[in-house]
Amino acid sequence: MHLLIVGAGGVGSAAVRILGRRSFFETCVVADYSLPRAQAAVIDDRFTAAQIDASSAAAVEELCRAHRITHVLNAVDPRFVMPIFEGAFAAGAHYLDMAMSLSSPHPTAPYAETGMKLGDEQFAAAATWEAADRLALVGIGVEPGLSDVFARYAADELFSEVHEVGVRDGANLVVDGYDFAPSFSIWTTIEECLNPPVVWERDRGWFTTAPFSEPEVFDFPEGIGPVECVNVEHEEVLLIPRWVDCRRVTFKYGLGDEFIDVLKTLHKLGLDSTRKVRVGGVEVAPRDVVAACLPDPAGLGDRMRGKTCAGTLVTGLDKSGAPRSTYLYHVVDNAWSMAEYGSQAVVWQTAINPVVALELLASGAWEGRGVLGPEALPPKPFLELLTEYGSPWGMQEK
Repeated sequence: MHLLIVGAGGVGSAAVRILGRRSFFETCVVADYSLPRAQAAVIDDRFTAAQIDASSAAAVEELCRAHRITHVLNAVDPRFVMPIFEGAFAAGAHYLDMAMSLSSPHPTAPYAETGMKLGDEQFAAAATWEAADRLALVGIGVEPGLSDVFARYAADELFSEVHEVGVRDGANLVVDGYDFAPSFSIWTTIEECLNPPVVWERDRGWFTTAPFSEPEVFDFPEGIGPVECVNVEHEEVLLIPRWVDCRRVTFKYGLGDEFIDVLKTLHKLGLDSTRKVRVGGVEVAPRDVVAACLPDPAGLGDRMRGKTCAGTLVTGLDKSGAPRSTYLYHVVDNAWSMAEYGSQAVVWQTAINPVVALELLASGAWEGRGVLGPEALPPKPFLELLTEYGSPWGMQEK
């Protein structure tokens, strides 16, 4: 297996550190728009740094061909999904990402009906990938990713009938020294939190609601405690119903009042826009300015305290037909991830899952063709290998 990781930011660098302890691959190229950043991520002689323009499918194809790449891992933000996806295909490589192609709202009813949904552009190419005997494994981070594996595992092993799959994400992380410092890419966070959230129901299909709708207080495990969670747009809602038989799918994120107020203010001022505006003699996207003004999440680990939790609440009937509600979850303590890997908790939790998936593909425990989500593949090998990596998961009856 010859790997290409596109992106040497927080998640890409964490993936390299995790890969460094495994032996299932032969070589790995770490590519970034900034060659020095790619070089800084390299940790041993199996890794090589390269410069790349992730917005160019031709550049991705060229780099893949130059290094005989078999698998491309996309570790940059979702605006670059399609050129990397298309470049990998053109080069004859398999593809993995942690966020799918971007959505666009319905032109007249954005808070009721879907427009172009997350992943639609990729799923439109599914038959082409299948005919070429290649796999695009989409949404294989933590959320989406591990959360989808949990949904498949619950449906297979714990429930006779699934009524609702509700992904719930929360944390008690604190960043010392900053009034406001997101622990993940602010570009991606703005995208998913200010777009119309998507909900799926069996009798209705996919539909949208207003941002931050349906607030609920969810009690997270391992000392995190109660956090108010709200609807945001997320890939699980677009993935899980394709392969898991259920009645309803939702995604809710524990943002907190301050974070929601900041996002609403950015939206009111137009600072969430990706459309470039002229400032003096240059053109710049307001959202890129916001991202540039905030600290890089990858460098915040030494200032962070607390834990982050990703998980999937499944309700329905157990194997005997009795009502059941179970939360399957994965918690990472920032103190542990920093001490063990030198990566802050949120990016490390995201990065470990595609590495586990790559090892399963290398061993043959996972295989598939076309454009697939994680829930299309057997969950038990994934959860067993995740535990073997030293990162166990848990279950809590609700």
